[in-house]
Amino acid sequence: MSHVDLVTVVTRLHRNARAVDELTRGLDAEAARWRPEPGAWSLLEVLNHLADEEVEDFRARVRSTLEDPTAPWAPIDPGGWVTAREYNQRDAAESLTRFLTERQSSLDWLGGLHDPDWQRAATHPKLGVLRAGDLLVSWLAHDQAHLGQITRLLRAHLPVQLAPYSTDYAG
Repeated sequence: MSHVDLVTVVTRLHRNARAVDELTRGLDAEAARWRPEPGAWSLLEVLNHLADEEVEDFRARVRSTLEDPTAPWAPIDPGGWVTAREYNQRDAAESLTRFLTERQSSLDWLGGLHDPDWQRAATHPKLGVLRAGDLLVSWLAHDQAHLGQITRLLRAHLPVQLAPYSTDYAG
């Protein structure tokens, strides 16, 4: 991956953080904790997932792969963290701030890299060989997936939030 590609990915990670901020800032507790169905994630759970993934998954694993691809990765359990870490009981504003702070730390770290070797590879127990560049691009794809999830949750909550008015006309 060239320097220009790194700049592009870092720029998009920054823009995605701004989008998460704009979409979720000022949520009241009910809207933040609302789930469209049992077992589905709330916006608050998505925010906390993003913050924990920032620290314990993507930034840590990209760094580890660049610095020492033979070092074992710490185990993670993103799905289990939702309940074990009680994401839905947290404060929405604090959760958003935590994500934005950790994202800025990631952007600062990425911006400070000098000619990283994106071909350096670690071995994942299920996915096999993963290059640092694969992890970086997956980080961006993960963001995009959760931006879509945030948008769908906000859309699904409108009829609850703005009853008795209907969103049927929107299609």
